[in-house]
Amino acid sequence: MTTRDDDSPLSCTNPIDAAVLADYWLAALPESEEESVEEHLLACDACGGRLREVIALAGGVRKLAREGSLRMIVSDAFLKRAAEEGLRVREYAPPAGGNVQCTVTAEDDLLIGRLAADLSGAKRVDLSICDERGAEQLRLRDIPVKSAAGRVIYQESITFAKAAPTMTMIVRLFGQDESGAERLLGEYTFNHTRSMPGPGAR
Repeated sequence: MTTRDDDSPLSCTNPIDAAVLADYWLAALPESEEESVEEHLLACDACGGRLREVIALAGGVRKLAREGSLRMIVSDAFLKRAAEEGLRVREYAPPAGGNVQCTVTAEDDLLIGRLAADLSGAKRVDLSICDERGAEQLRLRDIPVKSAAGRVIYQESITFAKAAPTMTMIVRLFGQDESGAERLLGEYTFNHTRSMPGPGAR
């Protein structure tokens, strides 16, 4: 293993996944897993350095999230922290195959869709954003999910939502099994009504 002049390692034979480091920083890990990560970090300068990178990245992501600029998958821990920081979270939870009437106001900071789905058996999950005709406009590939959770928590860009006209958006979840075969896990229709004045209002 290569070392620095002070004999500290430059690499790790069993590096901690970046997503686990992020959950560790957000205090979102189970206690037993958190203790294991802490023990590793105390002995591993390489992963400690990666944690510092994750913290810096998390700071940038948090800033963008506070500005409502990101379309991303979030966790309950993320939403709890956002609420504790005083952010106003607007949530919608359409059933799989169903639709929901939705809007957003100037006072809202985050816009969340809770998408219920059976994620068991899916080795990979993609989130597809489609227009009202069902034509795909954007796909978030290999999103982070926990099969047992039975849902995906999607953050829509509130910057986009505040500027959007009255419109319909369809969100689909696709799962892939070990063979790579894709199947539809759920389709959710968001009927957005613009409630804010300005360009795009109708």
